[in-house]
Amino acid sequence: MDINMQQIQTLITASLLLNLAFASVARADESSSRDEEMLVNITRSLSSIDVLHNGEAVTIQRQQDTGNRMNPDFTLTSRKCPPFCIQPAVVAPGVETVGEVEVLEYLKRKAGGDDTVLVIDSRGPKWIVKGTIPGSVNIHYKKLSINADEDGMADIIEKQFGAERLSKLWDFSDARTLVFFCNGMWCGQSPRNIRSLLKIGYPPAKIKWYRGGMQAWETMGLTTVKPE
Repeated sequence: MDINMQQIQTLITASLLLNLAFASVARADESSSRDEEMLVNITRSLSSIDVLHNGEAVTIQRQQDTGNRMNPDFTLTSRKCPPFCIQPAVVAPGVETVGEVEVLEYLKRKAGGDDTVLVIDSRGPKWIVKGTIPGSVNIHYKKLSINADEDGMADIIEKQFGAERLSKLWDFSDARTLVFFCNGMWCGQSPRNIRSLLKIGYPPAKIKWYRGGMQAWETMGLTTVKPE
């Protein structure tokens, strides 16, 4: 039986598509199997999410060792106040306080290509080296405080937050939704940044506050990353 070149190409294409289909099924089975094997899920319907952190893929999930203990750096109960005073449940009118599930949803949106959100770790380098939330960006709280360098703060608001500077005023129409966190409910760094942004007119509806911060994140046994 004679087979022309077009038929050969058709057969090759069909073979490649079949192999791709088998590979997709294998990956789906592997993912399903992994989910079924997990003892500690995030919620009943969510076992993990994939994000990018400094260009590297990271899977966020809970620690699977049911005997695991939290990071010792976050086990202290009685830090001196001031400065480590308990923060209110609502940092400012109109600013939503969020929990872990909501933070994960924002991280998932960001990883999926949604450029309208940004999750921000307000802490300094001494704390960042202990671990941060994958998918977040670090902006030191001093750079966004009332006493910060005006030009430096303006540069962050314009280039990283997406606002437009109009002389001495700001246009926040296309500004990103910002999700701030720091060390926990006893940390005043991200609240300080939030209040600073509100004073220059940043819309409160575009600011979220993860009050529990790293202490709550660590308590849940969620994945953290450290700088290389």
